[in-house]
Amino acid sequence: MKLLYLLILVFGLNTGANYYQASVYLCDSAGGKKYHLTKNCRGLSNCRHEVVKVTLKKAQSLGKTLCGHED
Repeated sequence: MKLLYLLILVFGLNTGANYYQASVYLCDSAGGKKYHLTKNCRGLSNCRHEVVKVTLKKAQSLGKTLCGHED
């Protein structure tokens, strides 16, 4: 039983770490407020600046939230 708990704990922590290391996309403009799961998201179609790839953790630390087209 202890082994089962240990495996669940290790797997759970590992999954969470990978979640924050996932790549997302941002429009590199001063007014950008959203992050996007794919580079082809229609929410990025109006971006007049460069689209940059960052980690989910970085995007959230910048105050970005998930694009409404992808939730």
